Amino acid sequence: MKRTFILTGIVIIFAFKYGFSSPCVRFEIQPENLELMTPLSLELEGTICLGDDEQYVLCRVDGEWKNFLACQPELGHTANLWFLPDKPIFPGEKVILELTTKKRDSYKTPHHVVKDNKMLTLRYQDRDIVSYNYALHPVPEGVDPAFRRSGFLHPLLSPDGKVLTRIQPPDHYHHYGIWNPWTMTHVDGREVDFWNLVKKQGTVRFAGFVSTASGPVFAGFQTRQEHVMFQAQGQEKTAIVELLDVRSSCCTIDNKPVWVIDFTSRLQNVLESTIVLDEYRYGGGIGFRATEEWTKDNSSVLTSEGKTRADADGTRARWCDLRGATGKDHTSGILFLSHCSNRQHPEPMRVWSVEMNGRGDVFFEFCPIRLASWNLEPGQEYVLRYRMIVYDGTITPKTAEILWKNFTQPARPVKK
Repeated sequence: MKRTFILTGIVIIFAFKYGFSSPCVRFEIQPENLELMTPLSLELEGTICLGDDEQYVLCRVDGEWKNFLACQPELGHTANLWFLPDKPIFPGEKVILELTTKKRDSYKTPHHVVKDNKMLTLRYQDRDIVSYNYALHPVPEGVDPAFRRSGFLHPLLSPDGKVLTRIQPPDHYHHYGIWNPWTMTHVDGREVDFWNLVKKQGTVRFAGFVSTASGPVFAGFQTRQEHVMFQAQGQEKTAIVELLDVRSSCCTIDNKPVWVIDFTSRLQNVLESTIVLDEYRYGGGIGFRATEEWTKDNSSVLTSEGKTRADADGTRARWCDLRGATGKDHTSGILFLSHCSNRQHPEPMRVWSVEMNGRGDVFFEFCPIRLASWNLEPGQEYVLRYRMIVYDGTITPKTAEILWKNFTQPARPVKK
């Protein structure tokens, strides 16, 4: 992929005011043809080591002024540093950043994690963004208990607090907000369906948190999920172990707050034989069942290739923008972004037609097995990366394209 930025790192050792005594690393960012506006990252390997009681401090240098930027180490390690630009960085504009460390502060971070005995919720200040349901969720009275499951995102709320997801709708009790089970799966010649729970062939379940993070740039968590196949006489066997990494951040786009949510799934076949994910119109990737408010009369779909709800199903796209009414005179939406490293990218999609259920309910999925089967070999890791931009109002196709490039072509240092 052609680089769309120039970023160099120069180490400068000095002590500047505000009490910072560690070395300072200077970075220069100069996008060639890409506007940068979402959270970005810097590669720190070989620069400044962070002490146990220290935190990073990042500044944008503007003449004699130093504008402090929110920054935070990558979840799980410190090789990357995430930061929020204090303004969009336009093509051709040179931005100088200076990085150092200082003693850790004890102030309350704006992005934080709240956990109870059922859900872990990512928040920005006092507003909920999205919840991960790790407890086994019950089913409505009279519904087959086979539809119970854990390990899904719901509710997802817009910055204005509008609920955008739905779980256990009567037409598809196995739909759970935002989730990613596989459908037509074969193990040693036997079919295992992790999606259609009514078949009682398998399920996906929460298997423990790995880590959580709160900070000035994002809140997030990593969790282990097990894709379990049911066997005779009540026996079970784990076929796939998944590390699910979800993080949320708040930034401003077109003078409005938006949520930026990264959803990364790392899959590993823990069996001794190949797992075949058969070609099928549903399965894996990232699935979304929209709020009951959205129907054929008040919602829309637009893909990066200009497809709408009338013709998007089965086509490929870099991004897909879904929006609909959320109350009187109010619109909210989600821009789904598929990473260019994903299998089958530009990624095939499943998009329900306006005829669905007579109401035109909304379902969307990036589906990497839609057009071709996928073999998961024993011991190998397979990664799928997605980003959701959650907003109120509208986002233009031009902005959507910029946001996709921000996701897939982030600013990182060029090592010399």
